[in-house]
Amino acid sequence: MKHLLEIHILQNFAPSNLNRDDTGSPKDAIFGGYRRGRISSQCLKRAAREYVRDHPHSLPKGALGLRTKRLVQELVARLKNGGRDETEAQQKVAVALGGMGLKVDEEGKTQYLLFLGTQEIAHIADLIEKHWDSLAAPEAEEEGGKKKAKDAKKVAKDAVPDEIKKALGKVLDGGKAFDVALFGRMLADLPEKNRDAACQVAHAISTHAIEREFDFYTAVDDLKPEDNAGADMIGTVEFNSACYYRYAALDLEKLRENLQGDTELMLKGLEAFLRAIVKAKPSGKQNSFAAHNDPEYVAVTVRREADPRNLANAFEKPVRPSRDQSLTEASVERLEAKWQKLAEAYGQNGEVFVLNLTDLKSKLGKQVKNLDELLEETLKTVRANLGV
Repeated sequence: MKHLLEIHILQNFAPSNLNRDDTGSPKDAIFGGYRRGRISSQCLKRAAREYVRDHPHSLPKGALGLRTKRLVQELVARLKNGGRDETEAQQKVAVALGGMGLKVDEEGKTQYLLFLGTQEIAHIADLIEKHWDSLAAPEAEEEGGKKKAKDAKKVAKDAVPDEIKKALGKVLDGGKAFDVALFGRMLADLPEKNRDAACQVAHAISTHAIEREFDFYTAVDDLKPEDNAGADMIGTVEFNSACYYRYAALDLEKLRENLQGDTELMLKGLEAFLRAIVKAKPSGKQNSFAAHNDPEYVAVTVRREADPRNLANAFEKPVRPSRDQSLTEASVERLEAKWQKLAEAYGQNGEVFVLNLTDLKSKLGKQVKNLDELLEETLKTVRANLGV
């Protein structure tokens, strides 16, 4: 990575179950020989995307993508709003998507989740509208009085004129959707339209060993007669409490490339998503636990001609709190000690900005007072490094 931005976060959550596995238990992992709390990278990225959607700040309209199997319904709704018949629109959409190589099942859904920019979706709808009369449903061939079976995708592709297929193919260019550019996408049927992610997000792990805990709960029927004792529902919920180390690395040149060279959009999106990565929290079981705890420590570094540097090994030996030092403070101390060792051993150092809310004095980079200042200093350095 020629131009690299990295984020290191220490975030202590109160008792919670933010990210569950298939049994309902909080996700965990064995690291350094000890069980650690874990929040998956997918969960963190989803939370960040949703935060930006709710708090777009300076992002222009249409700068985000949609991950969905219901592309048909979205396109039909757009065409219907333009005055087209809904049933006929469904047929045209199915033919058009088939011409692109995307099969639609009997329920009107694509075979897998598609991650498309809203501009890409709008352009597909415009092309269907423009070539409405040319998108005729393919006729089934007869053989011996019975319909001859053919590969559905091939039939659909053959039904769309080459000119329209080329136009539809050109539409899938990422649509300058910032989240698609940041996190990438894979289209199994159209590998040439894949996007390599500009951002890598690590699974968050606790800096210390954790134990699984259980909450036994009961519920009582409000209309039950007073002389009828006992609970009407009982159960258990598993939870833990952990100080998590979170890490993400962004390749700024790749991000700009994925956005078709739009530097200003990259900077606006970067501000929105950096804020989201710090502020967004997973939503799992929050109605039961309300673990809305902001990070106590955020360090951002901007480096050139550098390799990514995940500092999780600072916690290979679990951190332990003491009478004079909290778990988060001990984690900050361990993190910064590892940071300095790696910086001395491997170099490739850059600008560092630290937002530290703990009582432990940070020894790294420039100290900032709040999140706005952290973002301002980071973006100023990014602009200087990119020469814009």
